[in-house]
Amino acid sequence: MTGNGPESGPPSTPSSSTSSSSPFSPSSTVGTPSNDPPAVAAETGWKHTVAGSLGFLRRRLTGDYEIDEFGYDPDFNEHVVLPPLRLLYEKWFRVQALSIENVPATGGVLLVANHSGTVAVDALMAALAVHDHHPAHRPLRMLGADLIFDTPVLGPLARRAGNTLACTEDAERLLNSGEAVSVFPEGFKGVGKPFSQRYKLQRFGRGGFVSAAIRTGVPIVPCAIVGAEEIYPMIANLKPLARALGLPYFPVTPTFPLLGPLGAIPLPSKWLIEFGEPIPTDHLPDGAAEDPMVVFNLADRVRETIQQALYRLLLRRGHPFLG
Repeated sequence: MTGNGPESGPPSTPSSSTSSSSPFSPSSTVGTPSNDPPAVAAETGWKHTVAGSLGFLRRRLTGDYEIDEFGYDPDFNEHVVLPPLRLLYEKWFRVQALSIENVPATGGVLLVANHSGTVAVDALMAALAVHDHHPAHRPLRMLGADLIFDTPVLGPLARRAGNTLACTEDAERLLNSGEAVSVFPEGFKGVGKPFSQRYKLQRFGRGGFVSAAIRTGVPIVPCAIVGAEEIYPMIANLKPLARALGLPYFPVTPTFPLLGPLGAIPLPSKWLIEFGEPIPTDHLPDGAAEDPMVVFNLADRVRETIQQALYRLLLRRGHPFLG
């Protein structure tokens, strides 16, 4: 999801809940090595997939699933949203998640990441990394811009996947309830920057994400993502058309709009996602969240940590497509 950080905006509207007699367990979907012969393992995987799909349909028909106050539907997310993303993650982008153990296994935590790529695929890959590859298989609750939730189809889908508005109220409610929350402070400035400025962080706004972390006393985990800049290299921005459509930018890439719908296929760049060491905030004095100097210095520290990590990961990756 794209997001400008929890700066401002109305709190989200609570959604109705449906009770469930079988709590969702994210870890149940993460595969483990099998000692069975290949044919047996393949058959077991096929049967497991069919059984999972039938179970999902049954729960949809009987109402045996939960939706939280933000509209998050874990069952829907697991069986509808995540499977196609795994294909991109594992086969297309060949993502490597580094130092993911730096994300705390429990309690509130705020992940702060760079944002790029013309389309915000980086947020989805980061969320999948934490869900599938963290030992605790934590769902990542992403904060997104108003435009996402105002868009038909995409808005309700984003809600069901666990995302909510990039506003202080929603961020603090999630952090206080012990959730892992992600924010992308560059917002559209990062996603819509030209390819010539790749891997150069844009301004981090007013530091609203830092204030939210300080007020809730949760650690901040800097997250550096390499690979997203190359999937849709933006060589031009048709600003008049963007204004006419009410969009923050209208990209021109080597394949879009020249190739029409085929231009929507992302290029298969090699990705690295690194989770930095947590930066604690619970030691700060009362009122620190309202101190502009404290907020600015911490925001600048997070930004510089991510920027240095990007430089290091670019050297480690080498060729953007061969890795």
